[in-house]
Amino acid sequence: MTKVTVQEIAKMIDHSLLHPTMDDQTLKDGIELARKHDVASVCIKHYAVKMAAEMLQGSDVLVGSVIGFPQGNSRVDVKVFETERAIEDGADEIDMVVNIGKVLSEDWDYIDAEIAAVAAVTKKHRAALKVIFENDFLPDDKFKIKLCEICNSHQVEFVKTSTGYGFLKQADGSYNYRGATHPDLLLMRKHADPGIQVKAAGGVRTLEDTLKVRELGVTRIGATATEAILGAIEGEEAGDIPEGY
Repeated sequence: MTKVTVQEIAKMIDHSLLHPTMDDQTLKDGIELARKHDVASVCIKHYAVKMAAEMLQGSDVLVGSVIGFPQGNSRVDVKVFETERAIEDGADEIDMVVNIGKVLSEDWDYIDAEIAAVAAVTKKHRAALKVIFENDFLPDDKFKIKLCEICNSHQVEFVKTSTGYGFLKQADGSYNYRGATHPDLLLMRKHADPGIQVKAAGGVRTLEDTLKVRELGVTRIGATATEAILGAIEGEEAGDIPEGY
C-alpha cells in the first residue's frame, strides 16, 4: 500500500452533504465530522451554506456548494445569482454543473459564456470554481476534451467528473452511474492545464479507490465515505457505504 498520512488523504476530501434526504441534523452531524477530521471542505446543499460557514468558523475546513445541481439546466443568470448568493453566505468553493444539453448540442459558444459568467463571479470573490462535466452523459471523449479546453481558457480551479447523481438506464433496466472512471480521469488530467486540478466524484468510496485516483493525478475527491476512508489508513475496518450517496 502506498504510504500516506491521514492528513494527506483528509485534505483530498470534499465531504459531500448533498443527498436530498439529508435533514438538518444529518447536515450538522456531517459538518462536525468534517471539522473533526480536518478535511479539505464540506460540499453542502445551497440553503445550508450559511450554517456550515458558521459551524466551521475558526477551522481550516472550507465551505463549498453546488450550482445548477444536479442537472445543469438553470439559465446562466440563475447560475450567476446562485453563485453570488452562495459566496455571500460563506462559500469558498463553487461546484457548477454545465448545461449538459448544450454540451451535447455542441453549442460551445453557450458553454463558453456560461463558464465565463460564473468564473467572473468566483474570481471577483477569490473563490474556487469546479466545473462538473457529468461524464456519464457524454458518449464521446471529444465532449470532455472540449470542456477541458474551455475550462483552460477561463483558468478555473478544478475540472470535475460527476455529480454522483447522473443516473443512466442500464442494460438490465436499472438506473446507475459509473462516476469517476480511470480513463476519464486520465483524459481530464491530460487535457486540463497543469495549473487546473482534477476532482473525482462518484464512486470513490474506499481508501483503495482514493489511492488509485491519486496516482492518476487527482487532488480532490467528493466523498460521503470519509470515516471509512480515513479509518482504513489507521487500520480500522471500513464499513459498507450506502449506494446512491
